[in-house]
Amino acid sequence: MKPRYFLPFLLAPLALSSAVTPGPAPAADVNLSKIKLPSGFSISYFAQNVKSARELALGPDGTVYVGTKTDKVYALPDRNKDGRADEVITLATGLNAPNGVAVRNGSLYVAEINRILRYDNVGTRLKQPPKPVVVSTALPDKDWHGYRYIAFGPDDKLYVPVGAPCNSCLPETPIYATINRMNPDGSGLETFAYGVRNTVGFDWSPRDKALWFTDNGRDKLGDNTPADELNRATKPGQHFGFPYFFAGDVPDPEFGKGKSAATYVKPARKLGPHVAALGMKFYTGKQFPAKYHNQILIPEHGSWNRSSKIGYRITLVTLDAAGQQATGYQTFAEGWLQGQKSWGRPVALLVMPDGSILVSDDQNDAVYRISYKG
Repeated sequence: MKPRYFLPFLLAPLALSSAVTPGPAPAADVNLSKIKLPSGFSISYFAQNVKSARELALGPDGTVYVGTKTDKVYALPDRNKDGRADEVITLATGLNAPNGVAVRNGSLYVAEINRILRYDNVGTRLKQPPKPVVVSTALPDKDWHGYRYIAFGPDDKLYVPVGAPCNSCLPETPIYATINRMNPDGSGLETFAYGVRNTVGFDWSPRDKALWFTDNGRDKLGDNTPADELNRATKPGQHFGFPYFFAGDVPDPEFGKGKSAATYVKPARKLGPHVAALGMKFYTGKQFPAKYHNQILIPEHGSWNRSSKIGYRITLVTLDAAGQQATGYQTFAEGWLQGQKSWGRPVALLVMPDGSILVSDDQNDAVYRISYKG
């Protein structure tokens, strides 16, 4: 009889050989490989299966909050800071298109179509969030251009747009086609800017604190008219043209008659026609090369009413040394549109503490991370 120890010695080389045989390399993501970025940049998934991901906000502990146009708000913690969310937590459900999210003093503000809620100390209770406090019910409840994009300004007021309830019309009440602001407790609601058809993205200049915002031009004037707008508001009370003029010099066929374009604030930059420019941000990080610092990145959600689709990309608007004049407009990231078929639609941006940026996508139900290594 052979010794009992002989069989293990015979099997050991086979086990060793199996352990060191390399398996197939993970396949590159088919969609992400289509994205074209400047040299030195890369894109990866921060989170997937985030249904209808829209506006993004950052908590003091690094948790990313995601508004949607469904009924849910999500939380994406990245506890080990590896550039990918640890899990996708449904923070709230049963809401009315809670597109807007903003964080102040550890509280999460959520903007539904018709009201604004506040979840206090939410970062410590992601899986058992507190009952929300109703901050304001002063917003209209119309769905058309009803998605709210919110943010706290340098004045510590919460800015809330109210889009026009139409393609082009004379709004029935003064609050439509405006950007408004209120105190953090909902009091003191006032209109900051008028004549804004539909902004779903704004930010403040890190240089002079002026409010910059995108605005979507009206539909059904042709493939190439009017251009979407990037605007700069320097003081309260300015009027940006709706419904009389679009892109600064395109009169509305009905409402522009007898009006002068010189009456209204012209865009800081004309963007592509019908590109649906949304959640713009100043790049205030340090990871990207110096030429991107304090410049504007704009997600273009993509056209729906052109015979040939455009947008579905992120563009870069460069500014002069003072940060007050737009000097250029070019593509930064593209590839979500392949031919005339899109697999993704970028919506909003978030600059992270490490200098990378996050990008939400409400078609691919994802949040991407764009970083630079040179």
